[in-house]
Amino acid sequence: MSSDKYNFKNQILQPFMTNDYSQKYNVLGLMSGTSLDGLDIAFCRFFFENDSWSYEIVEAETIVYSAAWKQKLLNLEKTDALTFQQTHVEYGDYVGDLIVDFSNKYKINASLVSSHGHTIIHQPQKKLTVQIGSGSAIAAKCNLPVVCDFRTMDVALGGQGAPLVPIGDKLLFAEYDYCLNLGGFANVSYDYKNDRIAYDICPVNIVMNVLCNNVGLEYDNGGNIAKTGIINNDLLTELNSICFYHIPLDTPKSLGKEWVVEFIFPILERYKISTPDLLATFCEHIAIQISQVLFFKPYGKMLVTGGGTYNAFLIERIKIHSQHNLIVPDKKSIEFKEALIFAFLGVLRIRNEINCLKSVTGASKDSSGGAVYFN
Repeated sequence: MSSDKYNFKNQILQPFMTNDYSQKYNVLGLMSGTSLDGLDIAFCRFFFENDSWSYEIVEAETIVYSAAWKQKLLNLEKTDALTFQQTHVEYGDYVGDLIVDFSNKYKINASLVSSHGHTIIHQPQKKLTVQIGSGSAIAAKCNLPVVCDFRTMDVALGGQGAPLVPIGDKLLFAEYDYCLNLGGFANVSYDYKNDRIAYDICPVNIVMNVLCNNVGLEYDNGGNIAKTGIINNDLLTELNSICFYHIPLDTPKSLGKEWVVEFIFPILERYKISTPDLLATFCEHIAIQISQVLFFKPYGKMLVTGGGTYNAFLIERIKIHSQHNLIVPDKKSIEFKEALIFAFLGVLRIRNEINCLKSVTGASKDSSGGAVYFN
């Protein structure tokens, strides 16, 4: 490696490697969720002053997946190894092109890309978690350093590799007692006995969107279909009896698509009831599961983000079952909180600071996860 190239890398990373926390960090955070809505891209700035972090989401956009990309991502785990690896690289190229387009459109100048990738396999009990989107392909396309592959280090250390957002909740949203996300899955994080704990609660959009897809709709807009349905008490009882919901909360708990396919869909398929009734019952199931795990600090202040916040019927049912003060923030924070936090995880990784908590994942130790690529 030439000294010029080495110095070039140092110049790019200098804002992230210094101990001068007063400067800002310009980062592109990317997140693709299990609900396959699209790729979230957020250009964020981070500041550290007076021993605390602050942030700004400058520009953000969701790039909706084409039907072809949705189909590729939906069934990728069922393909052969060659197809899998080719798609991993192709998706990286695709993401890199989107970054270039996004940067040109909004005339931004980022110093780093931090990409979650799209989860295809998550089986931490087998020490497996795979998020596609080649970091080298992204870096080659957008000509920026890239941090990706955030979960595998924690899984190698015996953890669940999820959730990763809690460190961001703790450092960026400390004013809230709870941080609840309603995305493909519902997950929550909060401080308890001097530790940050977090866990997946139950499926949300990954199930409800499929129920809507079965009747030709992408999603239940505002929960307008669900609110016309009638709750099926037998189905509700069976859903609430699933073993996962009875695992103690001090045990790391994470969910993946495989779990939904194995445990949720077979139950729903046995009940020959209307889509409105299925949606109404599943919304009730979600609200009950959320209310049952958030017993600590009753009447606490709870930040609620993720696509599920737009489901007014679901929010109404959560309020009915919960004693907490639900705070729904501005549109950018609702839709791009996860992209924001993955941008932040990239900053922590480049600084070689902890970005994954053993108290959350059950790993043998805290870690600074993520592979870093230069072009």
